[in-house]
Amino acid sequence: MDFEKVIDRNKTNSMKWDFVSDRYGSSDLWPMWVADMDFQAPQPVLDAMQEVLNHGIFGYHRRPKSLREATTAWLQKRFDWECDNDQLVFTPGVVPAISHLIQTFTNKDDGVIIQPPVYYPFYALINNNERKLLRNPLKETDNGFTVDLDDLEKKMQDGAKMLLLCSPHNPIGRVWSYEELDSIAKLCEKYSVFVVSDEIHADLVLEGKHIPFAKVAADRNVETITCMAPSKTFNLAALQLSYVVFEKKASQKAYEAHLQRQFVEIDNPFATVAAEAAYREGEAWLEKLLEYVRENVQYVKEYIESNIPEMKVIKPEGTYLVWVDMRNLNMESSKLQSWLREEGKLALSDGHIFGDEGAGFARINVACPRENVDEGLRRLKNAYDNI
Repeated sequence: MDFEKVIDRNKTNSMKWDFVSDRYGSSDLWPMWVADMDFQAPQPVLDAMQEVLNHGIFGYHRRPKSLREATTAWLQKRFDWECDNDQLVFTPGVVPAISHLIQTFTNKDDGVIIQPPVYYPFYALINNNERKLLRNPLKETDNGFTVDLDDLEKKMQDGAKMLLLCSPHNPIGRVWSYEELDSIAKLCEKYSVFVVSDEIHADLVLEGKHIPFAKVAADRNVETITCMAPSKTFNLAALQLSYVVFEKKASQKAYEAHLQRQFVEIDNPFATVAAEAAYREGEAWLEKLLEYVRENVQYVKEYIESNIPEMKVIKPEGTYLVWVDMRNLNMESSKLQSWLREEGKLALSDGHIFGDEGAGFARINVACPRENVDEGLRRLKNAYDNI
C-alpha cells in the first residue's frame, strides 16, 4: 500500500506514458490524462495472477461461479445492494457493454440522452450506432453542478428511448444524491425511458455515498441496467473485464442472445482471478487508496487556490479526476489547449472533448504519487506565471 512509491511506466506500452505524443503531438509532456492509476494493483491480485502465470497454460477459459459470488458479495457489502449471481452478465469492458446495450434495446434514429460535459466515448457510442444524440447539459449553480430536470423532461418529451446516466459523474465528479436520482427516475417512469447507468466509478467515492440507480428505480416502473467493473477501482483496465447487472430476466436474455451473435463470450484467466481476488481481498487496499486520493485532491485544490487564483477547482465527490475551471484565463479552447501543451508541457484531458459545455475546463488525473502531482502543478504554475 505504498502509494508514495514512483513506478516508472515508460516503455511498458502504457497509453498514458508511452503514447502521449500520438495524442498530443509531443513526447515531453507530463501525462495526467488517461483515467488509470500510477499505482500497482493490490498484492492479493498480483499473487493470484502469478499463480496463473506459473501454471503456464492459457487455453480457453470459463468464468467460475466463485467470481459471481465474490462480485455479488461486494455489491451487497459496499452498496447494500442485493443481487443474485445470475443477474450478472460479464463483458470485456463497460464501453463495449454500453454499445451492445444500445444495439439490443434501441433502433436506428431512436433518441439517447446524455448529460454533458460527460465521458466522451458516449458521443461515439450513440453516433456510431446511428442513434439520435439528445443533450441534457448539467446545470451550473452556485452550489456546483446538478441535473437540469426541466430540460431533461423536454428531451424525454422529444421521444427519447434511453438515458445514459454517468454515476458518479465523469468528469464533474458528482456523486448523485438520492433526491437527484429519484427525480430522474420519476421522469423516466413518466415517459417510459430506459436507463443504462454507467457506475464504473462507484467504488471511488470521496464524499457522500454511492447509490446504485437500480435501487432507486426499483420503487418505480423504470427499467435499469447497470454497468460496473473492478477496473477503475483496482487499476485493472487492461484486463478488460466488466459486468452488467440486469433487473429483468427478459432483457438479460435478449442481451445475452445479442452477445452470442457477436461471439462476445471468452474471458481470460488473468482477468477472472484478478477480479475475484480484488473483490475478496482488496477492500483494505481500496480504503487506503481513497484516503490517499482525498489528500491529493485537497492538495491540488489548495495549491491552485494559492498559486493560480484565476483557476477554480471543482472538488470531486467521487472519482480520482479533478475538473478545473480555467475560463477566467479568457482563452479560446484551441488557445488553452496549445498553452497547456506548449507552455505548461502538460497532457491533461481537454474539457471540450467532453462536450461544448466543457470548453475552458481541463480534467486532471490525481491517482498518482504526490511527487507526480507536484510535477504537474509546478508545470501549470510556471505556465501561468509566464502569461
